[in-house]
Amino acid sequence: MDPVGSVRRLAIPLLAFTLVLGACGDSGSSSSPTEGVTVAAFGFSESRVLAELYAQAMEAKGISVSRAYDLASREVVEPALEQGVVDFVAEYSGTALEFLNRGSGQATSDPEATYRLLREAFAARGVTTLAPAPAQTQNAVAVTQATADRLGLTKVSDLRPVAPGLVFGAPPECPERRFCLAGLTAVYGLSFKEFRALDAGGPLTVGALEGNEIDVGLLFTTSPAVETSDLLLLADDRGLQPAENVVPVVRTEVLQRHGDDLRQAVDAVSQLLTAEELIRLNRQVEVERTSPHQAARSWLARHGLDKS
Repeated sequence: MDPVGSVRRLAIPLLAFTLVLGACGDSGSSSSPTEGVTVAAFGFSESRVLAELYAQAMEAKGISVSRAYDLASREVVEPALEQGVVDFVAEYSGTALEFLNRGSGQATSDPEATYRLLREAFAARGVTTLAPAPAQTQNAVAVTQATADRLGLTKVSDLRPVAPGLVFGAPPECPERRFCLAGLTAVYGLSFKEFRALDAGGPLTVGALEGNEIDVGLLFTTSPAVETSDLLLLADDRGLQPAENVVPVVRTEVLQRHGDDLRQAVDAVSQLLTAEELIRLNRQVEVERTSPHQAARSWLARHGLDKS
């Protein structure tokens, strides 16, 4: 998911970063990062849901967990992972690979090939990629059904002749992202009248689309708004978006310390995590206003993963 990816890296002051540890989660245990596992999340709701699923599954195995949520982008999280400030994050395969390889274009729509390259890239940084989930979360271009009907839109390429008269809304970093506006320009030749900085496929973007404040917006394929609102995701007919399986990654040193308990806890979640399940979890959090902690807790209990 490109809203949380880039090919640019930023150094982070470890002391300042450490201040957020244990203070950002909904609930759950907290411990020294050196004793347990510090689980990170990016700054959007689905990432927090995924973090809670894996964190609570680890806790069910008796592993102590700290939470470091809402850490914005990969520019923060990935260096923190390498430096041992955080230990674990649920990644997205294609975007993560392009970040690590500085936008070399290796990520493709082939899930297995993309995962293999991602595993190699992380291994060189002291990080292990665990088994990917079937669930994928890709960027998607969305319009209201009324806009689609008025302009005859079914696929992204249909936007090219009308884009100069339309307003596009997406996260602030979208214009620089390969799988966001930069890619829409390069691959589809889209040139919008205006770009409006909103959120990462969340309520600001949905509200702006529904309120006709923007004409086109960036959502995720696992957004519950597609089911609950009168929105249409346009087909990515030129294949801009790569495979984006949810892939848990953990510092190799931490995995070795906790052994099979950690791997088994994480793999058990990933094995059951389909796109349909993820949409359902997102709907609970974004529409029904259930906390990520509670949504994850209920999901784990339903699948019998809340006990050791």
